[in-house]
Amino acid sequence: MNDDLVKDHHASVEQTAPFWEQVKGQRLFITGGTGFFGTWLLGTFMHANRSLNLRAQAVVLSRNPDGFRQALPGIASDEAIHLVKGDVRTFDFPTGEFSHIIHAATDASAAINDGRPLEMVDTIVEGTRRVLDFAVYSGTKRLLLTSSGAVYGRQPPTLSHIPEEHQGGPDMQLHTSAYGEGKRLAELLCTLYARSHGLEPTIARCFAFVGPYLPFTAHYAVGNFLADVLQQRPIVIKGDGTPKRSYLYAADMVVWLLTILARGQSCRPYNVGSNAAVNIAELAYHAAALRQPVMAVSVLGKAEPGQLPEQYVPATDRAQAELGLQVRVELDDALRRTLAWAQANPSLALRSR
Repeated sequence: MNDDLVKDHHASVEQTAPFWEQVKGQRLFITGGTGFFGTWLLGTFMHANRSLNLRAQAVVLSRNPDGFRQALPGIASDEAIHLVKGDVRTFDFPTGEFSHIIHAATDASAAINDGRPLEMVDTIVEGTRRVLDFAVYSGTKRLLLTSSGAVYGRQPPTLSHIPEEHQGGPDMQLHTSAYGEGKRLAELLCTLYARSHGLEPTIARCFAFVGPYLPFTAHYAVGNFLADVLQQRPIVIKGDGTPKRSYLYAADMVVWLLTILARGQSCRPYNVGSNAAVNIAELAYHAAALRQPVMAVSVLGKAEPGQLPEQYVPATDRAQAELGLQVRVELDDALRRTLAWAQANPSLALRSR
């Protein structure tokens, strides 16, 4: 684990003290614990457990624990982390008590969403119900669902930042709405289980992120650009470069997720992301400037005159006002730290998922 990662985990632990007070001597159950979110959560948990002498344990559900052990033995071999193999839709319930559950399973895979949308819906909906049933079985009231900004559907081009109160939704005529609509149903299940079983599920609507462990070979533009920089090849944007996104650094993401779990209002969704918008072309130039000489950037498409750009940028006023959450790592520093990690771990950054 490089120096930047150690500093990131230390800062995240300091900023989430109320959560670690709640889990002293307790057990956590985490689904999706070996994905991007889960790896960051486990790394932070491991640092907190050691530095604060929490004597806590984490039971982690994974589809491929052996692959995780091979890729990240420093985390997987920690004596407080217990990997169990299983499908989130059908896993056997672990025995014993758990103080908190983090449900972070379901990869936001464009390939599955496009090619196998029924599988995407089943994994999200059946998996969430299985986790909620486990919470009832184990008597765990406090649970975090990692939902998505995709629940809003297409962001209106006239709306610069999308708030939690927005009542839009995915287009039901598009098969690619499987992911967003699945997450909407997962949120509804949380509300129903809170009403019928007294659970206290919290909801994080997650947007876009950057940081170590981000898969550079997936469909994320920021990862693809950093892969180009890592491999010293020109960045080519096939579109017009105008769509707007924002990127929250992973160490900040962990702080937001754990704070929502510890102090968020039950069934009240909180957007998780940065509100600093950047268009795709600007993002490419930010990435290209990380190496000297600066990598070349080409934008192949042409913007149509008068057409407003597509956007995917959250309003984060609720998280800031109610939970005191902030963006602490700005975009350029986030990109620098992510590239530095990838340069030290190229096989991890570029591995197939």
